[in-house]
Amino acid sequence: DIDVENVVALQPRRRNITTWLAIAATVVIAATLGFRMMSDVQYESLEAEILAHLDHEPYSLVVTDKAISDVRLSAVVPSDLSTMGHSAGLVTYAQTCDINGKAVPHLVIQGERGPVTILLLPDEKIDAAVDLSGNHIDGVLLPVGRGSIAIIGERGERIDAIGNTVRNSVMWDT
Repeated sequence: DIDVENVVALQPRRRNITTWLAIAATVVIAATLGFRMMSDVQYESLEAEILAHLDHEPYSLVVTDKAISDVRLSAVVPSDLSTMGHSAGLVTYAQTCDINGKAVPHLVIQGERGPVTILLLPDEKIDAAVDLSGNHIDGVLLPVGRGSIAIIGERGERIDAIGNTVRNSVMWDT
């Protein structure tokens, strides 16, 4: 009791669905490869990569009085990487990000003029402090033991004071 006309009528529709699924899969693969190729961009310096990274995460710069949990902070800044005291300020954002091919803690604290980004770079040893400057932002890349710390805020933010506090609150584990 099979209705042959209905079975034959369904076959082209199934081919259409299969064709569309194949096209969608191809688009997803092409987009993934494109994004991966774009993420392998080579920067002229660590400073340039840090500034470019900030441009790609504007959502991290939220003015708030709500701190992240201690659990979240220790997940992003594990004790085998460093110990970060709460004296650095109200930490309102914590994410692990890729800088110079390495996963590093990206934190945001609340400064006097707005959110301040802190990147903990334990494997990026530098000899001297380097100024960081971009559109409407200023910062510094500070040498700290075997690594460095980037601190970037809005123009006019007291980066030096924050830098001293952060530098004193981070202890790289050996």
